[in-house]
Amino acid sequence: MTDDQFMPGNDWGLIRLAIFFGGLGLFLLLELIAPYRPASVSKLSRWLINLGLAVFNTLALRLIFASAIVQTAVQVSHQRLGLLNMHPLPHWARILVTIIFLDFILYVWHLLNHEMPLMWRFHRVHHCDLNMDASTATRFHLGELAISAVIKIGLIFFLGADVWGVVWFEILVVFTAQFQHSSLKVPAWFEKIYWVLFVPPAMHRIHHSVVIKERNTNYGTIFSVWDWMLGTMLTRVDQGGIKIGVGAYPDARKLGLGQLLIMPFTRPAP
Repeated sequence: MTDDQFMPGNDWGLIRLAIFFGGLGLFLLLELIAPYRPASVSKLSRWLINLGLAVFNTLALRLIFASAIVQTAVQVSHQRLGLLNMHPLPHWARILVTIIFLDFILYVWHLLNHEMPLMWRFHRVHHCDLNMDASTATRFHLGELAISAVIKIGLIFFLGADVWGVVWFEILVVFTAQFQHSSLKVPAWFEKIYWVLFVPPAMHRIHHSVVIKERNTNYGTIFSVWDWMLGTMLTRVDQGGIKIGVGAYPDARKLGLGQLLIMPFTRPAP
């Protein structure tokens, strides 16, 4: 299938929404059947807060961006803009390069969210969840998502990203984020193999540790290779002893939806 045969239209936003909530429902159900470990705070309360934040973000981002990311890729493909359109490449190669490039930039963006104090103000909303499960993959501040969307649109223009590469990247990010955040009991042998190229829950669980030197590692989303290559991979951590969250926010009663929305504008926290 080529770009000329079919282009994702304005309905992509609804399709992505269905994929997002379909995957979320699946992983939350699997967690109930085979949980990695018991919850230390109310799961229902966390789900209501995290999913409430997801609904708020979805409505706001649809008003601001609608399907701008994919529509940008459509226009780039039609008008042959960007680096990938300067050289003839097979369609499959353009898709693969688009996915790999966007995932690497997502790795860099994630690292900067930890290293830049201004960006950490927004990103700590995600990390202050006191337990980690698939709903944590929805727990982001609108400000972080909006900045990320603007950057992604600019990168699509720069690269000349293939529209189907963007679509598959968005789908993979949704499912990999939900899987790696899940509190799902995954066989150790599978995680060990999966970890070579991709990000299993064990790898990302370390990233959500309250211990700062553990938290500032393991930034990958789809591929783990960026962490392996650039020295930010951490593997040898006692999984059972990992405490999830941010040390400055130990009280679940102070992490309601309202508090999360204003958190970036309150005092800095380590």
